[in-house]
Amino acid sequence: MGLAGDRTIEYASNGDVQIAYTVLGDGPIDLVYTNGIWSNLDTLWEEPRWVRYAERLASFSRLIVFDMRGIGLSDRGPEPPVLELQMDDLRAVMDAVGSESAAVYGAARGASMTMLFAATYPERVRALILYAAIARTVRSADYPYGRTEAEQNEFFELFTQAIGSLERLERQGPTALSELGSWWPKFERSVATPERFRELGQIFRDIDIRAVVPSIQSPTLLLHREDDWVVPLGHSRYLAETIPNARLVELPGIDHVTFVGDSDALVDEIEEFLTGARSAPDTDRVLATVLFTDIVGSTERAAAIGDRRWREMLETHHRTVRRELERFRGNEIDTAGDGFMASFDGPARAIRCARAIENATKAVGLDVRAGVHTGECERLGDKLSGIAVHIAARVAASARAGEVVVSQTVKDLVAGSGIEFDDRGVHELKGVPDAWRLFAVRT
Repeated sequence: MGLAGDRTIEYASNGDVQIAYTVLGDGPIDLVYTNGIWSNLDTLWEEPRWVRYAERLASFSRLIVFDMRGIGLSDRGPEPPVLELQMDDLRAVMDAVGSESAAVYGAARGASMTMLFAATYPERVRALILYAAIARTVRSADYPYGRTEAEQNEFFELFTQAIGSLERLERQGPTALSELGSWWPKFERSVATPERFRELGQIFRDIDIRAVVPSIQSPTLLLHREDDWVVPLGHSRYLAETIPNARLVELPGIDHVTFVGDSDALVDEIEEFLTGARSAPDTDRVLATVLFTDIVGSTERAAAIGDRRWREMLETHHRTVRRELERFRGNEIDTAGDGFMASFDGPARAIRCARAIENATKAVGLDVRAGVHTGECERLGDKLSGIAVHIAARVAASARAGEVVVSQTVKDLVAGSGIEFDDRGVHELKGVPDAWRLFAVRT
């Protein structure tokens, strides 16, 4: 019996959400893998092509395969399955299997989430493998590789309408159309419902993580089949030019699904790459979301109520901020007078924490403003420094009382989260190069 015969389905808990995973093999390298959309950890094992592909990966690794949030056997949760949440689920799976550092493999639509994870947790990613990856879905003047927004909407609408037929397979795995014809429709239905596919399509349409891609420090292997119709090769070529220490291998083929077509060629490249992979880098750089808050009109307020009363209000303010930071998994970096600096491993959590802080402090008679930016920071012990910290501070300084203002980078990273913004236009930030478009979180 092969490795697949010994597998069991287990669940990692991320709050109230359960993420399905399975572990195969006992090799010296942990390889954490998501198959993107095309995953259901029950149905996949009915297809011999997948079994062979997975067992080959497990022959030189401890292979940890999981269904992303909202796909297959994993819960969707109460919120849309945006990249930040899916990234957090990857961390939960690694924690559940006791993996401190692993090679992380993201295929197709799972690749964006794994790139975000690698930039955010460099100490946990010893190597990064990306197949048919994208940094941005929709084409723009400065990104000519994707489809137009209209084409992308049509693309996903076609796929949604075609669930349970062979129309998708004609594009996803055309070389196996005759062999997979009896299994594929069932597999599609087990991946997600039409409503869930539509929701995933909307989230994927809005993906744009170009701002964080240069922060990836892990040795990176990019794999792409030359004539993949679903994800054109230009996406991976862009990433190969943008990710430091990345290598792109262009393989012949027209199939998009990893385990269809010449999957051995993919595994051969991965095995060679991981055999020589180094441990996770000992780095002082990390991608972080930085939040700054401060009390508006504090000097005038202190003068009006007196020093003793002001100290009492400050103590209440500090307790309130620290309570909300703990609730949203924020890390207090610094406190100076009436302001806080904190870091988060996800921008949506930072925004929600800022809103919670503003609401809670308003209840005790204080007006707070906040700013949020995501970027690469220098880590000095428990402190953070660097241009991203300066940008976050300047973004906060632009906010009015009761406002949370964010950078364009943050807005792009929370696409699909349900958080809405008002465009504040382009600003010159004191001491920061270039002009920055800012957005106020809509209340």
